Parts: sequence; structure tokens; C-alpha cells
Amino acid sequence: MTGNGEEAPFIFIVAGEPSGDALGGALIRALRERTGGRVRVVGIGGESMAEQGFASLVPLSDLAVAGIAEVLPRAPLILRRVRETVQAIRQLRPDAVVTIDSSGFSWRIAHRLRRHGERLPLIHYVAPMVWAWRPGRARRMARWYDHLLTLLPFEPPYFEAVGLACSYVGHPVIESGADRGDAARFRAIHGIAEDELVLTVLPGSRGGEVRRLLPVFGAALRRLDPMIDPFRVAVPTVETVADEVTAGIADWPGRPIVLRGAAAKYDAFAASRAAMAASGTVALELALARVPMVIAYRLNPLTQIVLDWVVKVRQVNLVNLILGRVLVTELLGDDCTPERLAAAVAELVRDERVRSAHIEGYDEAVRRLSAAGPSPSGNAADRILAIIAARQRGGADSLTTATKE
Repeated sequence: MTGNGEEAPFIFIVAGEPSGDALGGALIRALRERTGGRVRVVGIGGESMAEQGFASLVPLSDLAVAGIAEVLPRAPLILRRVRETVQAIRQLRPDAVVTIDSSGFSWRIAHRLRRHGERLPLIHYVAPMVWAWRPGRARRMARWYDHLLTLLPFEPPYFEAVGLACSYVGHPVIESGADRGDAARFRAIHGIAEDELVLTVLPGSRGGEVRRLLPVFGAALRRLDPMIDPFRVAVPTVETVADEVTAGIADWPGRPIVLRGAAAKYDAFAASRAAMAASGTVALELALARVPMVIAYRLNPLTQIVLDWVVKVRQVNLVNLILGRVLVTELLGDDCTPERLAAAVAELVRDERVRSAHIEGYDEAVRRLSAAGPSPSGNAADRILAIIAARQRGGADSLTTATKE
């Protein structure tokens, strides 16, 4: 695509939250590999994309909020960022726009671009969970987007049924390196003996979830303290909430260690006997690292009421959804209590039979995710570049053909 003097592809990427930023960083790396470095990328992202030399047009912290009650106070700022992003896209004229996850922010951009008559290729990376709630979202996406890149193998039929071209590219957690952490390095750096118990605690990547989960996780650790051997606590975090996390764990037991960056996180995983984590992609990272986990989440009460009304599935953990059965304990909403968390973690630490069942299940889930091949980000990059090439060769008609290949 970029050889023989052809112009380098120019892609505008939008990632509105840390999980999307992680996908964006891997995608940029894959795009550069596919084009020999001759790709231009601009847009919005966070620290993972910055590691690939990407300069975000706005701070990711402006956008990384979730939940109805949480978004409302930030709505004026978020809507202004939508307008600014649309204006930037229309001025810069990229070859394609790739929005990653964060549907509330991303879809407003796509909608406004189409409303302005823009015909440039719009690609969304990460399918919304229409199989869990609000099936009408698939039809809305089909009006705005040209192509959808899905992470899970069972997702494309939901969108193809309403006319949106899809590609199952696989989940980038497969290539994250979560299974290649160095336990000895982690213990040496932090002065932890080889036989000392380590627990990893992951309170989330957004301000609201961190504020709701930190007190509960801390109380759970205090209850856990007399139930198991003495332990150390590793707390991986991201830049958007690092200061808040550091302040919030000051009184936790286990002399907690705040960690930043993927390498430090995966080293902690390798050294950990169990983990307590907010619901999200991190569950797949823990599964890849074979760390027995319990998943927890609390929402703002107003948001929880709305979700209880519209959600069709009772499991939100991706490991459970991929397996089609309950393996990982999920403590959500009112069930997310220090008592239940402590009991669940204690079982994972002490019961070898339960631990073995978890690890076997994790391996099965990872095998299913690996079906798309060893490089999900490479698959995504290939599809994006093919769509751009089709548009450059023959205009909108060729784009339609390419998105259905």
C-alpha cells in the first residue's frame, strides 16, 4: 500500500478510555509494521498510544467516564470534545477514521460526520454488547459505519443481520504479553521473598469506578488479613487515575505497591496467587496469565437501576461469556461487599481444587480467543488498510465491496 512511492495512509484514531487506548497502541504498532513505518496517525488516545509516538489532541481524562449519572456532569465538556474532534477530522481529511470502543463518545463523532455529509470510511473497533442489551444499537451503527472489527467470535452475526460489514479479528489480549511476566524480577525489585504471598488488586481505570471500588477493596483486604498467610498487595494502575489510587490505598494492609505500565503489571501477575479486579478487559489479561480471580463492580445507583431494567444477561465477565458458563465469581452491585470479596479471594488462595478448575477454564477461554490467529492487532490493521486501499482505487463503491470481503 505504501511502496513504489505511493502516499502513506493517513488514519485518524479515536480512543476515549484506557481500554481503548491499549487497543489503539497495539493497532498503531501493527499499522507501522504493515506499512514499513509509512503511516500517519493522529487523533485521541492515552499513554499506550503515546508509547507509539502518538500525540493526543485532548487529554484522555476528559473522556474516560462511564455510567449515566457519571457522564451527566461532564456532558458539556464531552460534547465540546465531540465538536472539536469532528472539526479536526473535517479539516485534516484523513483516509479513514477508526473509533475504538467508548461508544458514547465515538458514535457521536460518527453521527455528526455523516450528518455533515462526510463519506470517508468510518470503522469501529470493538463491538458494543448488543447481545447483552439494547439490540437496536446494531441498527444505529449500520447507519453510520462502514465496517466493524469485533474481538469475540460470536459477535459478527448480530451486526451482519442489519447490514453492517464485520470482521472478527480476535482479542489483542492474546498478544499483550500478560502471560510473559517475570515473577522473580517483581520480587527482587520490591524486596519480596520467594515464598511470600502476593495478591494483585485492580480497582479500575476510570475515576468513578476507582472511587467506588477502592474503599470496598480496602475493607475486603482488611477482612482477608487474618484469614490467610501474610501478604503483599500489588496495585497496577494507569496515569488517568494513578494519583487517586495512590492516595486511596495508603491505609490498606499488605504494604501496597502502586505499579504503572504493562511490564510491571504483568510481572506482578506472574508473582500473584490470586487477584481482585474491577470488571473489564483485565479479566482476560489475568486469564492469560493464569491468575485465579474474583471480579467486582459497583455503579452509581441511578446507573445501576437503569442497567437492571435493560440488561438481558446476568454475567458480564468475558471469561464466563466466552466459556458459556460461570467460572469466575462476579460480585456486582449490592453483591460487591467486603465480606463476599474476602471469602472469594480466600478460597482462591487456599483451595487447590478451585484453583485448578480456574486455570483449566482460563486455558480453554484463551484457546477460543486464539482462533483468529496470533496477531489480532495485525488482523485489524490489515482490514483497515484494505478498506483504505479499496477507497483509493475506486471510491465509495469499492469501499462497499472491500468491507464485505
